[in-house]
Amino acid sequence: MPTWTSRGLRGSTLEEYINRTNEKYLENGLALIQKIPTPITPVTIDKQTRRITLAYFDQKSTVDYIGAVQGIPVCFDAKECRTDTFPLQNIHEHQVAFMQNFETQGGIAFFLISYAARDTFYYLRFCKLLEFWNRMREGGRKSFRYEELEQDFIFKPSGGLLVPYLNTLQKDLLLRE
Repeated sequence: MPTWTSRGLRGSTLEEYINRTNEKYLENGLALIQKIPTPITPVTIDKQTRRITLAYFDQKSTVDYIGAVQGIPVCFDAKECRTDTFPLQNIHEHQVAFMQNFETQGGIAFFLISYAARDTFYYLRFCKLLEFWNRMREGGRKSFRYEELEQDFIFKPSGGLLVPYLNTLQKDLLLRE
């Protein structure tokens, strides 16, 4: 079974930014998005700090967030990337399967990727992920480069929001019509 260590905290800053953004969206009546906790079972706890130092995942998690935006069901996962190349190994088969099923049921699935070195975010549409995913499965690159991204889906903090993804979600919806 996979174990959890301090590496499991990767992305926690991004998730905190998304959580704050989601609070603002809720306050403004725009969206109701919930963070899905990853179920873990502690193995070792530091008695002095009372912190979990080793744990294992109870089950495979699906996505980080799920909810509704103006009546549209959405689910997404948050990822951080420190370079211009995003390894597809950071996305798991069961996540892709869940997102595919979610979209089949009429929902919108996507990834929010933080490109820390560029101080930008990217809204990875599920259909674009599938292009990269299928390329990998057919023996091609096991990653995608920043240059391959859809430029209209790259964004920065704005309007007092840390990760303002609703505008890119709107662009995604318009392309689906």
